[in-house]
Amino acid sequence: MTPAPRSYGVYRPVLPVTSPRHPDRMVYTGDADGRCEIFTWDRSTDTGRQLTDRPHGTLLCAIDEDEAVWWFDEDRGGSGGWRTQDFHSGPDRPALAGVPHGRPAGLALAAGGLVAVGIRSHEGLGIHLGRRGGIATSVLHTTDSGALCDLAPDGELLAVSGPAYSARAVTLLSPDGTIVAVLSGTGERTWALGFAPPLASLPGSASLPGPEPLPGSASLPGLAPSPGATSPPGPMPVPDPGPMPGRPLLLVMRERAGRYHLGTWAPGRGVELLPWCSFDTETTARWYPGPGTARVLLRQDRHGRSRLFTADLQRRELTPVPTPQGSILDAAPAADGDVHFIWTDAVNVPRALSSSGASLPGQSRWRLPRFGHRQDLWTPGPDGPLHTLVTTPADRPAPHPLVLLVHGGPADHDRDAYDPQVQALVGSGYAVARVNYRGSTGYGPHWRSAYSEGVGHTQVADLVRARAELLDRGIGREGAVGLYGTSWGGYLTLLAMGTRPDLWNAGVAVKPLADCVTAFRHSTPALQALDTALFGGTPDEVPEAYAHASPSSYAAAIRSPLLVVAARRDAKCPPEQVEAYLAVLRMGGVAHELMWLDSGHDGYDGADHLAVIRKSLRFLGRGLPPAPVRAEPSPHPERR
Repeated sequence: MTPAPRSYGVYRPVLPVTSPRHPDRMVYTGDADGRCEIFTWDRSTDTGRQLTDRPHGTLLCAIDEDEAVWWFDEDRGGSGGWRTQDFHSGPDRPALAGVPHGRPAGLALAAGGLVAVGIRSHEGLGIHLGRRGGIATSVLHTTDSGALCDLAPDGELLAVSGPAYSARAVTLLSPDGTIVAVLSGTGERTWALGFAPPLASLPGSASLPGPEPLPGSASLPGLAPSPGATSPPGPMPVPDPGPMPGRPLLLVMRERAGRYHLGTWAPGRGVELLPWCSFDTETTARWYPGPGTARVLLRQDRHGRSRLFTADLQRRELTPVPTPQGSILDAAPAADGDVHFIWTDAVNVPRALSSSGASLPGQSRWRLPRFGHRQDLWTPGPDGPLHTLVTTPADRPAPHPLVLLVHGGPADHDRDAYDPQVQALVGSGYAVARVNYRGSTGYGPHWRSAYSEGVGHTQVADLVRARAELLDRGIGREGAVGLYGTSWGGYLTLLAMGTRPDLWNAGVAVKPLADCVTAFRHSTPALQALDTALFGGTPDEVPEAYAHASPSSYAAAIRSPLLVVAARRDAKCPPEQVEAYLAVLRMGGVAHELMWLDSGHDGYDGADHLAVIRKSLRFLGRGLPPAPVRAEPSPHPERR
């Protein structure tokens, strides 16, 4: 029997990866009949092809200097290995022999087919080095949490990232596994961002002019003032002339004194921060490609929106990259100097754009409806104002049935960005509030680390605060307020439903963290390290902290309808801990609905996402019935 055609697509915008030698040749993840698959595209000839075709989709891809396309071939549990195929055609092959199957933990490509691969398995993290099509050698094996960051262009140094707050935030290794340097993040959180292209120059070389003012810095809140606004007295010191061949330069970001500072690390010099390039909220960066470059593209997330900048490390200049107001979900400099970025706002579907105006592949051809009005809401709170992004139906009278759509993370935030769940809810008659509770990114280090009321309970307090404001303003309707969250957002949904059962009239928790102790026992080393830092120890060391934060401790108190959606192959929120939570619900006689998915935490098949949205809308429709559509006056009543 021929399957029925699908009436939906996958809207997961991903930037194309450009060929180092031919910027017009790109690989990207696109929609293939409702799945994510890998495609190639040649802009110069406007030709492309679908490279992968797997039942449950493919997400990760890369391209090396010889234009071999790399893609990660994983099973439904997320475990697998890298394969390659020529850009234009040909069979696919195992990329590197001798690398065990596992979960991807970084891929770095250097000249001459040299590659470093990070693979995470139950035994820990392994870093392997070799040449495409050859046999890999093991560089590192550790049970510590971490991932491969990058491989130096000459292949003589590898950077491995650990937790940014740990004593091993960044480890520099030689190809034989010898530790060259370790950058600690215990006092100042530190991130590695990648090695510079060959022969890039360090900031401050002997031929540089004096510092110059930042272009337009006075009109851009969140940037550090330029120390070069006035000329310093006396002659400038003559610094090191910069790296020579074989002397790699690593880009880093370090949190210091409430700001995020760009810096570099080089052998013999250590970390050197750039005082003219710091930001008040989370910012990431990547090198412009090409030999001899000393330019960096920066993306700052600030108050639910984004900005791009180019930093010239030689001239010590920070220049804004013009983009529309909204959110930049990803950005990358291309080999020809262009900047590619994914832009969206609350009513516009994410799309790939370029600073030059050049076309990019993978654009959605679907025309999607737009629902509702949007506004920003700021609510006073103990650690500063609480930011909520609100979208309300345009065709129905207020007050509305209200859904607080709770983001995951916790190190994440809701953005001024198109969200299919928001559009589905608003189009169904609900007002939707997305709360950037304490612990969210995009509001600075103080907000990110504010857990004054305990893990989970601090965030629930912010959801309660936002709920009260939304009702006071007449946006939401008392007696018709629900919660809907995925992953960590699902955790907060369950915790809020149990600790403040009188405030919520329905709840949907998708792939949630539901029982903290059981989740720790069945989780990955990376998530165990995160929990240990978050709670101040393991469940054996601080059992009270885990019990206090665990939704299962309060599950029996839930009084409103609850829908739990879980995944049988979920490694981040394992099914065992959901089963433990469900057992508490059953023992307490709590009415609930359950939906199991045969997938992992991050599914690549749109069918699962669509099924969850449909199930959730039907469920919410029973607990939070929306108001009828407002009838507009018609000059011809008989034709209404």
